[in-house]
Amino acid sequence: MEVNVKELENNTVILKLDGDIDVYSSSDLKDTIFLQIELGAKKIIVNMEDVYYMDSSGIGVFISALGAFKKVNGRICFVKITDPVKKVFELTKINSFFPVFTSETEALENF
Repeated sequence: MEVNVKELENNTVILKLDGDIDVYSSSDLKDTIFLQIELGAKKIIVNMEDVYYMDSSGIGVFISALGAFKKVNGRICFVKITDPVKKVFELTKINSFFPVFTSETEALENF
């Protein structure tokens, strides 16, 4: 999986993910998210439009990130979730913990 980092104003970061989030890639994703928190990010927008598979290790990464963000009064949200990943979000009820938007613009305006 590839993670492209785009830094914006106001301590906001967009992470554009490309590939599967699984046991093999989740550690790198977690490292990237936590590095952004250490660098001062207060808002992370995770663009999932090119992610078509996510297993429980991915869920663990995002729940762990949620805890880390709460400690620094930060927030994380998701945009452009694909149907297969949306099903995982709904089945695990992870969508009740995170805002989900249809676009990066919508997230920036409302998050």
